[in-house]
Amino acid sequence: MQALDLIERLFAHYGYLVLLFGLPLDAIALPIPPGNTTLTYTGYLSYKGVLALLPALGAAFAGSIMGMTITYWLGYKLGMPLIERYGKWLFLKPEYVEKTRTFYDKYGNRLLLFSYFVPGVRQFIGYFAGIIRVPFRTFAWYAYIGSAVWVAVFVGIGYGFGEQWQLIFGWVERSLKYVSLGLVVLLAAILALKWNKRRLKARLRKLEGEAD
Repeated sequence: MQALDLIERLFAHYGYLVLLFGLPLDAIALPIPPGNTTLTYTGYLSYKGVLALLPALGAAFAGSIMGMTITYWLGYKLGMPLIERYGKWLFLKPEYVEKTRTFYDKYGNRLLLFSYFVPGVRQFIGYFAGIIRVPFRTFAWYAYIGSAVWVAVFVGIGYGFGEQWQLIFGWVERSLKYVSLGLVVLLAAILALKWNKRRLKARLRKLEGEAD
């Protein structure tokens, strides 16, 4: 596993600093090294006694919330100006931001709690929360709790399963991918139903207008 080889070398040279600086890179969407693998290997090193468990958990939590907080403020300070200026080139229009805000009002806080476990979402939800100006206290409350759960689960896998950690980790990663795919399909189905509903309503209004 190439990523694991990199993580092993980083831990050998830098120890706990890998968690303090590597996890923020993962949150910023520069997965060097990958967050899930890093945390699980951290648990394994704690199982072997190379790292102390509580300091490892503390460093991992600090690194993860540092990364999420950075992405939030980047989105908050730079997001809308960039979208207003360059959004048309990136297919991100201000009206899309409003739709995102409406979606967040319904599901966003719950999504923050579990976003760490969804591949691809963890790296971007902080930016979007900042762009749509979610109050920082609200963001921090849900994001930091989600971070603590994420850290505890993956460090727990490495610590609890010891020498079998790679087997269990592989199964968990595959399961998360299937869950993520299922969520994407479900979301696409919901959006398609809403689009068809609006289209049907528009057609009915048109027919009623013609009847009058």
